[in-house]
Amino acid sequence: MTGSLHVGLAALGAALGVGLIGMKASDAVGRNPGAATQILVQSILSIAFAEAIVFYALFLVR
Repeated sequence: MTGSLHVGLAALGAALGVGLIGMKASDAVGRNPGAATQILVQSILSIAFAEAIVFYALFLVR
């Protein structure tokens, strides 16, 4: 039960992180459209790191 809770909380944190990254990236592109490519690269890297938290939690629980 506690392992499932930890994985669920990690997934919730990752989902919130990805949502915030997407929100701020779209806001940044709206403010500076010329930097869209650089913002896209940075946001994809940040999303990958945020999603890695879930995989760490899955491997630690099992």
